Amino acid sequence: MSGAGLPAAALATALAVAVLSSGCTGPEKEAPMPAEHTPAPAGGSDSPPPSASAGSPARTGPALSSTTLPTMGPPTAPPKRPTDPYRANVLAGRITRGGDGPCYGLTTDDGREYALHGAGVGTFATGTWVRVTIGPATPGVDCGAGIPATIVKISPVG
Repeated sequence: MSGAGLPAAALATALAVAVLSSGCTGPEKEAPMPAEHTPAPAGGSDSPPPSASAGSPARTGPALSSTTLPTMGPPTAPPKRPTDPYRANVLAGRITRGGDGPCYGLTTDDGREYALHGAGVGTFATGTWVRVTIGPATPGVDCGAGIPATIVKISPVG
């Protein structure tokens, strides 16, 4: 091995390190600020500030999320309970004890029987389908078999 080869290799290595690290050790220079980011003059300005989108580059590239949103599959069976909200004081059913009142009998679609009281609400024949808004039963009034209630509003259906 020759003696001249070692200093040349060391010199080449030192030169390579100096070239590669020269970008990191140089004096720091600030990049020039775009005109829209420069501070306003001390006297102020009457012009409105530029819009944020004026200097912003247009968004390019893929969407923020490449996954699709989860969706619900088809139902596997009908719901066990009704899915539409209903008011507990609104009934629909068939008049079982009718006439011109004030007592009426009502059987709902689910088979519940109500003893309804309502003076001056109209004449409803037995078998008429109605929609009834009910309230608490009137004390001391007995309209027969069924769950006692007072008629707030009643109207024929169909």
